[in-house]
Amino acid sequence: MPAEPEGALAPATAVPLRRRGEALESAIFEAALRQLITDGYARLTMEGVAAAAQTGKAALYRRWSSKEELVKDALRACLPPARPAPDTGSLRGDLIEVVTRLRTAMFSEPGAAVRAIMGELDHQRAHAFLEIVAARVVEPTTRLIAEVLSRGAARGEVRPGAVTPLVTDVVPALMLYRIKMCGGTSAQLDPEAIVDEVLLPLVRC
Repeated sequence: MPAEPEGALAPATAVPLRRRGEALESAIFEAALRQLITDGYARLTMEGVAAAAQTGKAALYRRWSSKEELVKDALRACLPPARPAPDTGSLRGDLIEVVTRLRTAMFSEPGAAVRAIMGELDHQRAHAFLEIVAARVVEPTTRLIAEVLSRGAARGEVRPGAVTPLVTDVVPALMLYRIKMCGGTSAQLDPEAIVDEVLLPLVRC
């Protein structure tokens, strides 16, 4: 059995820590996402999360009626918030920054939890979780791409009529396909290649 990493969470027999409010919720969310990543959704339990977070099981059930509700709140809390559109001074630079942000989100710890859900659950069972990912990650990304491309169109760098929902969906769709169907890694999803080989050829004048 491999040695425990430094700073590993205390075992289930540890005395619960006296934490409340946001500090307790953050510890619970972190424990839930880690267990989801390492053990999968089917094996994730409220008892296991409570032990890893060093709190009592009752603290979880006071807040969430089921592990599904817990995981949904953990994703809402931990997925990165939307940020304003970048302004690097060039269309290509702005698009690379947007794609980089998406890749960072998908390969963060909450992103790894999402990948675990996508890999384990069928679409119907994963739907409630994927709706959160769409609202927190995918839709903000498509809006940013649309904004960046619209600015490019105003400067004459993007052909008229190129900014459509199909075009703005290309990057998230490509990335999710590569991750789910091909097991793509962060290194294999190069933002510069995605912009230069896929997105810019679709929209250039």
